[in-house]
Amino acid sequence: MKNLKKRLKQGDTLNGCWLNLGSSLTAEIVGQAGFDWVLIDLEHGAGSEKDVLYQLQALEHTSAGAIVRVESAESQRIHRVLDMGAEGIMCPKITNPADAQKVVNGLHYPPHGSRGVAKMVRATGFAQNFNQYYQESRDTILGVVQIETVEVLNHLDEVAAIDGVDVLFIGPADLSMELGIFGQFDHPRFKEALKETINAAQKAGKATGILFFNPDDYKTYHDLGIRLIACGADATFVADGARNLANKLDAFRSVSKTS
Repeated sequence: MKNLKKRLKQGDTLNGCWLNLGSSLTAEIVGQAGFDWVLIDLEHGAGSEKDVLYQLQALEHTSAGAIVRVESAESQRIHRVLDMGAEGIMCPKITNPADAQKVVNGLHYPPHGSRGVAKMVRATGFAQNFNQYYQESRDTILGVVQIETVEVLNHLDEVAAIDGVDVLFIGPADLSMELGIFGQFDHPRFKEALKETINAAQKAGKATGILFFNPDDYKTYHDLGIRLIACGADATFVADGARNLANKLDAFRSVSKTS
């Protein structure tokens, strides 16, 4: 565990990015780059649950804590990746407090939740450390719910107040789409939703998170109080690097032809 939950509670800012290629190699490269956390994406990413295991193994010796975005709040999806050793779970498309409570229930063992007990799994050192893992899990497993729907904007205080919801994470693309202003992150309605989310989280003593792709936006969001920050993704790093190099080589070739 990389103490993501503890560090957020202390008010630390954690810098991270997305992993959506499903590759253990890019996970390891990104993990060694110096990020505090990474998000393994099972909602939109190319990988499967089997690929999550390899990515978690690749990240273990790096400084990056691993959060996994599951496809839904179904408890089986949450249990499975936690048993593999994920430090946190992100769940998309929360619409109301009941959805958020369902996520929390999947994170924790009874009596605090409904997570099934399995000792012979990677998270517990294959039964060697089950008692320690069980005792510490409520303090170490990070629960992240995504604020991406219009409906959830009417329940922000209730969602933030749920014990086990640690982060309200704004999904800019989906939220702006639902608001009818897709991609218009400077639109007053989007800014209002952003501030409402941050205020609800702060009142409940919880953190707020966001994903963006322009690092120049960092100060804007950080100054608003957002502390779980993600910028970019492994697919973006590969695509941008490849395009930039190809364009440079084309430019050199053009110069060479005229000289």
